[in-house]
This record gives sequence, C-alpha cells and structure tokens, in this order.
Amino acid sequence: MSLFLPYKEMWDMPLGGTAPGKQVPHWAGNFLWAFLSALFKVLFRYRVDCRESLRAFDGKSGVVVVANHTSFLDVAFMYLAARPSQWVRFMGRESLFDNAHGLVGQILSRVGAFPVKRGEADRTSIKRAARMLKNNEVVGILPEGTRRNKGSLVPEIHSGAAFVAKMGHAPILPMTVRNAEYVKQKGKFFRFPKITIEYGDPVLVGDFDFLPKEDRLEGCTWYAMRECFALSQRVPREQVDMRALFPNGRDFTETFAAHPIPAHTSAEVAAAAAAKAAATEAGGAAAGGGAAVPAEGGVADAAGDAVSSAAAGGAHAPGGEGA
Repeated sequence: MSLFLPYKEMWDMPLGGTAPGKQVPHWAGNFLWAFLSALFKVLFRYRVDCRESLRAFDGKSGVVVVANHTSFLDVAFMYLAARPSQWVRFMGRESLFDNAHGLVGQILSRVGAFPVKRGEADRTSIKRAARMLKNNEVVGILPEGTRRNKGSLVPEIHSGAAFVAKMGHAPILPMTVRNAEYVKQKGKFFRFPKITIEYGDPVLVGDFDFLPKEDRLEGCTWYAMRECFALSQRVPREQVDMRALFPNGRDFTETFAAHPIPAHTSAEVAAAAAAKAAATEAGGAAAGGGAAVPAEGGVADAAGDAVSSAAAGGAHAPGGEGA
C-alpha cells in the first residue's frame, strides 16, 4: 500500500472502467467515500434520483457527467453519488494540486482528479480525459468553470465538455445537485438543507451535426447545460431561461425549438455501445487471429445507428419528456 505516489503517475493510471493494468490505489478514495457519505447523510439527508442513468454505462461505455455549479459542495456530492461502483475523474484547476504542500494534490489524485489549465486549451488534460472515456471511465466536468453568483465573474458556458466527449467517443450525462447553494450564503451562517442529486438522460454529440461545424460543440454543451438547469429547477427544458442565466452568451433556444434534439435513454446508448464493442472485437478476432481492434466510432456513433434504426421502425420520437 503506497502512501505517496507521483501525481502524474496517478493521473495517467486508470480508475474504474475496463482498462487493464495497475489502477490508482483505492484505499484513500474508499476511506474518503465512507467518511463523507456517512457524514453527509446525517447533515444533509441526501438522496440520489435516477442513478440508473449513470449505472447503465458501468463497464460498457465512458461518459462525461456535467452539472450546473452553485456550491463548493457540488463536486463532493457528484463524487458520492457515483460511488461505490463507479468513480468520477474530475478535471480540477491546476493550482489546487499544490495546496498544503502537495497534500491536497495527493488527496485529489487518489480520488481520480487530474489538473487542467484555466484560460487556455490544455491538450494534455484533454488527451487524458479522452483516454479515460475510451477506457469506459466516468469524467466529471462543470462547464460553467466557477460557482454561480460567486465573485464578479459573469457566468458563461465553456464548450470543453462536448469537445472531450467527442474526442472520447462518449455521451454527455447531465445532472444537478439541488439545494447545495443554500448551505452557505453570503452573510449567513451554515445551513443543512436536504440535498437531492438527480441524473437526466444522455446527450449525444453527433445529434448536433445539423449545426454549422463551428457551432456544434458550443450548441451541444449549451443544450446539456439547459438539461442540468431543467433538473435543478424541476421544469421542462423549454421553460429554462438560458438568456437570463447566461446574458453574455449565445442563445440556441429558437434553434432547438425548430430542430428538436432526439431523446435517448442511458440503457439504449449503453446497449448500443456494448453491441458495437462486441461486434468490433469479433471482427478483430476474425481478421487478426484473436486480437481485438479498438472501436473508432465509439458509443456516439453506435447509439446514433441504433436510434436511426428505431426511428425507421417508429419506435423513437424526438423531444422527449422535460426534466
């Protein structure tokens, strides 16, 4: 049992998923999960709704989990909601890893986090995240980048989540941590509201190919974030006022009203991914005498094929239910 390992070594090791080889040591993450889960159950009486939307991908596909960001506790609850059977590999601000003489970096790295440079295109982090997704791991991203209503920054949506999902051939799964913003409000003492974590339905990057190429990633992330706010506010997606939430950002409301995005379920997307992986492995074994060939299209293409077949048979309709 190693007490200390180099950060970079852990960032490049698998954690969960289906990749072979040595994984990030689990003991620290398991201890932290057990401690925080028990403590937060008492303090916040938290529950997780629709967790099956995440569980469907376990062992079958990678997935990018995104959420709106209202509290410093969002990451903790996102982590707890996935455990014990899945781990979330969070992209964390690079400067966090050197806090407390590196102790924070050890803790973050052992629970699966890895650094990203803010304000620039960090190709190393993107490649890491894509590799994790191809290993059927879970990557967690907060596209707003910073907590809402904290400081002077104007809220904006960063399209990195869709880019990482595209690179890793993975779906995006919206979620929310409801009521966490009431734990600590400016000028008030700590409170302990009941917290609810809720997962939505997956979003596929390929469904946005009707947009101009330069708008696809932005439009996809915008749509996924609208799903997060619909979950948070408990309203249909069409009732989320994205113009008010992101006053300086581009608005796609009318675009998606005119061109509804197909609805998917996690079970459908995961099953399509598993079927394509099995077919690819069988094809590779037949062609190479037993050596499996990695899939290039990934889960997004597989799910797209499955949805097209279902639509042709009248079994799938666009739009779907509101959150």
